[in-house]
Amino acid sequence: MINTVIFDLDGVLVSTDELHYLAWKRLAEELNITGFTKADNERQRGVSRMESLEVVLEKSDKSYTDDEKKVLAEKKNDYYKESLRDVDESIILPGAVETLKLLHERGVKVGVGSASKNTPAILDKTGLAGLIDKVSCGLDTDKSKPEPDVFLIAAEKLGSDPSECLVVEDSAAGIEAAKRAGMKSLGVGPFNKTLGASICADNLADNVNWDRILN
Repeated sequence: MINTVIFDLDGVLVSTDELHYLAWKRLAEELNITGFTKADNERQRGVSRMESLEVVLEKSDKSYTDDEKKVLAEKKNDYYKESLRDVDESIILPGAVETLKLLHERGVKVGVGSASKNTPAILDKTGLAGLIDKVSCGLDTDKSKPEPDVFLIAAEKLGSDPSECLVVEDSAAGIEAAKRAGMKSLGVGPFNKTLGASICADNLADNVNWDRILN
């Protein structure tokens, strides 16, 4: 029986895809990298900042040291954090608030498992923080999905056994991480049917049968 639901953040509860894309594109242009596209940005879904940087640098003629890459990744994050200054509840995805409230009403423990170190700030700015019991993010582990660490840490913080947890994800890497953690999964978003999740839905407002899922 499921008594805990752990949500990925971006693409599941909120949408900051465009902000990430614009930050990476700004960095690419500064490095004289042309042709960084939204298709490239899609490949960055669900993976760490350093892995996302590699997608950008594939189009560069120049080689970078590990230290230089860390500086570039931090620069991109600075650009992204600049864009977060004006973020509010308008980036919350359909059905997110209603779903979180429903789960709390049923006594289900609710967590967030995201690779982003900006997760706490986004939850605060959108007003979602009060609907989340525990957060596991890039501040807790440097291991990104498909490694299961971020979800296992969330389960530990919530006092839940992995077998009692459901992960809600929009990326293949996230679904694989859930499987490695021994957790069931709900795939959402435009690619939900291709993620290999236990259950699929377009979004959290898409008539998700929580009675069936939780039991």
